[in-house]
Amino acid sequence: MIEQAEGKLAGRLDIDMEQAFSALRTYARAHNRPLSDLARTFINSTEPLNGLIV
Repeated sequence: MIEQAEGKLAGRLDIDMEQAFSALRTYARAHNRPLSDLARTFINSTEPLNGLIV
C-alpha cells in the first residue's frame, strides 16, 4: 500500500520514489497518522494531502 502511494505521489509531482516516501512519511508524522493509514486514504483519493512538502 505504501509503495502504491509512493508511486502515485511520484507520478503526480514528478519526483523520484525516495522523495515521495520521504514526503509521505513527513506528512504522516506531522499529522500524527500511521503511514499505512495515510497511504490507504491517499490511494483511495480520500486524503488530498494538503500542505504536503516535498
